[in-house]
Amino acid sequence: MFRIYGAADLQDAHIVLGMLHQAGIEARVLNEHARGGLGDIPFGEAYPEVWIENERDLERALGIVRAYEARQEDTRTLVCPACGEESPGNFDQCWKCGAKL
Repeated sequence: MFRIYGAADLQDAHIVLGMLHQAGIEARVLNEHARGGLGDIPFGEAYPEVWIENERDLERALGIVRAYEARQEDTRTLVCPACGEESPGNFDQCWKCGAKL
């Protein structure tokens, strides 16, 4: 197994896991329940991590992670063409009406 992503929280790890599964890459989240041990275990070992099963998927998986991280850094605001509501730049759909942005 190969560690490809250290997540800030469990939700973040599962988003990346879902993206990998959609791409047909076998992966798992490890340390899902380790945050409860903060203070008893080292800080760096208490956060969820995403690991892939096969080395042959490594480059493709890292590309997916890089694309995900780039979307997280998007600070622009998008205006919905349907309702005029503002949504964060990393959204694909309007949070209010669901229209494609």
